[in-house]
Amino acid sequence: MSFEKIRYAAITDVGVKRSHNQDACAVQPATDENVWRVQGHIFVVADGMGGHAVGEKASAKAIRDIPLTYSKHVGQEGVVAAIRRAFTEANADIFDIGIKNPEFKGLGTTTTALFLRPEGAWIGHVGDSRAYRIRSGKVEQLTFDHSWVWEIARRQGIDPDQLGDFKKNVIVRSLGPDEEVEVDIEGPHPLVPGDSFLLCSDGLSNEVTADEMGAVVSTMPPEEASKFLIALANVRGGRDNITCLIVQVPPGERSASNANILIGKAPNFFRKALRAWDRIVPWSYTFLLLGSLCAVSVLILKSQELPGVVPMFFAAAVLILAGIVGLILHLKRGNHSANDATSNHNGELHVYKGYPFDIGQPLFDRFAAKEAEIKVELDKRPNSIDWNKYQKLSDEAALNLGKSEPLAAFRYRCLAFQLLASAYNQDRNKEESFKPNWDSQHR
Repeated sequence: MSFEKIRYAAITDVGVKRSHNQDACAVQPATDENVWRVQGHIFVVADGMGGHAVGEKASAKAIRDIPLTYSKHVGQEGVVAAIRRAFTEANADIFDIGIKNPEFKGLGTTTTALFLRPEGAWIGHVGDSRAYRIRSGKVEQLTFDHSWVWEIARRQGIDPDQLGDFKKNVIVRSLGPDEEVEVDIEGPHPLVPGDSFLLCSDGLSNEVTADEMGAVVSTMPPEEASKFLIALANVRGGRDNITCLIVQVPPGERSASNANILIGKAPNFFRKALRAWDRIVPWSYTFLLLGSLCAVSVLILKSQELPGVVPMFFAAAVLILAGIVGLILHLKRGNHSANDATSNHNGELHVYKGYPFDIGQPLFDRFAAKEAEIKVELDKRPNSIDWNKYQKLSDEAALNLGKSEPLAAFRYRCLAFQLLASAYNQDRNKEESFKPNWDSQHR
């Protein structure tokens, strides 16, 4: 995956019931190839706790400090050590604020961070905000909820869903309340072209099912998908602040390799062969082999007193030197990855829950039923909906469904749904003073 090819969107919303937004999110994409190789892309979601002023302070500090600390130390310490330092230092600083300011009692925040790097995706996590991966018709939860429900389920060896909603929102681990914190760090999860990642606060995961997230993210661009998911969460209650951060690896893009530059400049019909060779034999070994062949050729030419000895000698020297440099870099990266894997429970990767999804008639019917309810409510009061636009989107959905193109039909159905949902959410009677606080970043 090339550093400039990443697509993302990050939106945080106050929700329907709350008057203040304690959620926060941050995006720090790599600015050039070197930053991509050393630091990677950084994405963070935080859900503050402890009253609106207190929660906002904790989450804002987490999303600001974690990327800065990680970026400062990853080049020298490696990925795992840098992630752990970033989380533990953020925890110490938030804890210190709470100790020095009695009015900030209860200061804390959940935090989930995604680090996309050439070797794959790394996750740093404390709390119950989540990271999902969407791949090949399946949503996989890559984080363990540090909640009472999930801890009890782990001890009993059962699915957390079997415990229902009892104490669902009781958090047992977060940044800030305690002087020390245990950080979950996992990776690298290898990247596959077309992978999507979704980071969210529980304001989204409590209202929208994982299969719905997967269907929406797999059929819509990141900004469209994040706006729709937030609108859907608000339609279903919007009981909490909602943050949705989506990252997509474009189809056809792969993790960086030693041969990327050569492959990128090669004619089209050579590219597949070059990639296949690079997967079998690292290019450092290839250069060493070619250099050795050139050295043998030098001996043959010299013994036969044939011309071309000097050019062949220089070719051999350049190839062997390039191979040695490449071999050193290859071994250095291998040792670095091995050290990270050892620090991370021997590199074991966890997918805590998996949810298959299908973009078919049951999902269409589920959204259509809710859309019909919204239309009934909107008909009861004045609204500013562009009904012509809504009808065009609905017609496009029906047209594509008739042409057996369910993905396009689903996208248009979602856009039509969102048009109604946005108006419906703005005009609802709120339990608290409603102050929308949208913050959107996308590329």
